[in-house]
Amino acid sequence: MAKNFLLEIGLEEMPAHVVFPSMQQLKEKMEKFLAEKHLAYDEIESFSTPRRLAVIVKNLAEKQADIHEEVKGPAKKIALDADGNWTKAAQGFVRGQGLTTDDITFKELKGIEYVYVTKHIAGKSTQEVLQELPSVITSLTFPVTMHWNKYDFEYIRPIHWLVALYGSEVVPFTILDVTTDRFSRGHRFLGQKTSFEQADDYLVNLEKEFVIADHQKRQAMIEEQIQQIAQENHYQIELDPELLEEVVNLVEYPTAFVGNFEPKYLAVPQEVLITSMKEHQRYFEVKDQQGNLLPHFISVRNGNKENIENVIKGNQKVLTARLEDAEFFYAEDQKLTIDFCVNKLKNVAFHEKIGSIYEKMQRVSVIAQLLGQRIGLSAEELADLARASQIYKFDLVTNMVGEFPELQGIMGEKYALLQGEKANVAQAIREHYLPIASEGELPTSKIGAVLAIADKLDAVLTFFAAGMIPSGSNDPYALRRQAYGIVRILLDQQWSFPVITLVQEIANQLNEKVAVFGFSFDSIAPEVAEFFAARLKQALSLLEIRYDIIDASLTANQEDLLLQAKAAQLIQTHSQADDFKAAIEALSRVVNLAKKATDEMVVDESLYETDVERQFAQSVKEQLAKINAIDLVANYQALVALEPAIVAYFDQTMIMVDDLKVRNNRLALLKLVADEVEKIAKLEVLVTK
Repeated sequence: MAKNFLLEIGLEEMPAHVVFPSMQQLKEKMEKFLAEKHLAYDEIESFSTPRRLAVIVKNLAEKQADIHEEVKGPAKKIALDADGNWTKAAQGFVRGQGLTTDDITFKELKGIEYVYVTKHIAGKSTQEVLQELPSVITSLTFPVTMHWNKYDFEYIRPIHWLVALYGSEVVPFTILDVTTDRFSRGHRFLGQKTSFEQADDYLVNLEKEFVIADHQKRQAMIEEQIQQIAQENHYQIELDPELLEEVVNLVEYPTAFVGNFEPKYLAVPQEVLITSMKEHQRYFEVKDQQGNLLPHFISVRNGNKENIENVIKGNQKVLTARLEDAEFFYAEDQKLTIDFCVNKLKNVAFHEKIGSIYEKMQRVSVIAQLLGQRIGLSAEELADLARASQIYKFDLVTNMVGEFPELQGIMGEKYALLQGEKANVAQAIREHYLPIASEGELPTSKIGAVLAIADKLDAVLTFFAAGMIPSGSNDPYALRRQAYGIVRILLDQQWSFPVITLVQEIANQLNEKVAVFGFSFDSIAPEVAEFFAARLKQALSLLEIRYDIIDASLTANQEDLLLQAKAAQLIQTHSQADDFKAAIEALSRVVNLAKKATDEMVVDESLYETDVERQFAQSVKEQLAKINAIDLVANYQALVALEPAIVAYFDQTMIMVDDLKVRNNRLALLKLVADEVEKIAKLEVLVTK
């Protein structure tokens, strides 16, 4: 009879960001284990708190399924000798399967008879199989680990107890000095030791000891409590998903409460207050119905409402100390000038092998102007971009950013406005950090977008030039994330970005004044282009473009990332069209034959021999006249329109004739078409079947 199975791993408190991924990992490994062991079940439910990871397997079969496996052996002609006796090959085969030659049957496979035997393996009891679970538990991986006592074994935190119940029976096994039992622990301060008669008692018995093991229920409790506070006080409270997840994983029994701080601190920029509350104290900020920050906060206690007043006072005291610091830093920073801060950056290292932040800003100023001119910024925009790029890192040496690094760029915008900088210059200072996360918010202003690209591009180029190129999973300076950010901005703004040409232009300008820019660039363009291609491939994959279409576009004779992306999207759009397969096959024939042509070959109209050839040449001339350097849609349509002419031409024309001049002339004509095709995609990579 099937029963529910409970496994709980009791631990010291885990870091909040580890709890959910570890819970999911345990569930996945349990699924894999049961599948490999041929144990049937209905579903697996997963649970977690800061002190425990658990799964309940619903209706787990009481024994493994019996295995009836057909195994193929040697060919019949090898299994039997000339007299019809079993050979050593046949005898060795059945012995290896635990059977005898009496169990052999013959079956034909692709015209040849082979030896087959059927193995019957009786399934083990579930109790016996589950005793192998230590291999599952110890296989969990974590971003950080520790070891304890005398053991070499490492885990996220020390294991203090193990529960393993199949129905009402304990499944015995031991990990280090901890042996499974039916006993668990309640809330560290409110609860007591508890036990489970059977797996089904898990959630109910823990809740009696102030532990809500179901993370979804804990989150629902927090949301409901905060919503009630908001309604009672007419607050507007935005539950940041990341902060909410962290809070859920910090508590076992949640109780939300309201705290207050002095209204005078509202004179400090709200970004500072929110960062202090959210990042340092894990509080939710409170706003009025118009979206104005109020001098209150919401926190969640790991416990019940008993003595909640003391908890509130303690939290208010801690926050006040932080806000005092913030108020002081804000006042002190306003005594600093931007020029003073920029000058201090000469003594702040960007990287020991590359130079200072100040030198980085000098390089970024050059890169930004080059990019700005290329995309067509106005003279006024270029002037604002120049100013922004000269000062955009100044806030790194302010007191506020020193205390709250999360506010870099944000405080730069605030302080720039206070010191009279133009609004779009200040905005660019904030936006140059975007996107902060791989799929995070992008710059909205042109100046901010250009500065963001220039800053990230400088990082990629300098680290590549210094030989610190990411390899495998090793990317200590987040160059992949920065390059991916550039790709996302380019696609968002629809800006051209010919990688190799651009890198060479930047290198030429910067290498002229190594003393000023602090760095020289060797030939890194091909490596950088390959690096960006991988990031573009990542971006296009997220758009669910077929892998072969992505590869065909990225291997085209085209260095512009924007045109590569547009080509992939264009082909993806047309790939389901009725004429797609025929057009690609026709153009592929042209491309394949054109590979025999050389760059020296030119078309000579006097060498055309037939009307069909002249008509084809005219069609090529007309369609290629529609080709535009940046209009891929028109280019694609022009090339696809050649499909009937190509088919007619090949049906009635031999390309590789004996007459060398005629042959080369025909290859040269095909090459005109092939060159344009390969600017869009490498057709041999496409799958058209």
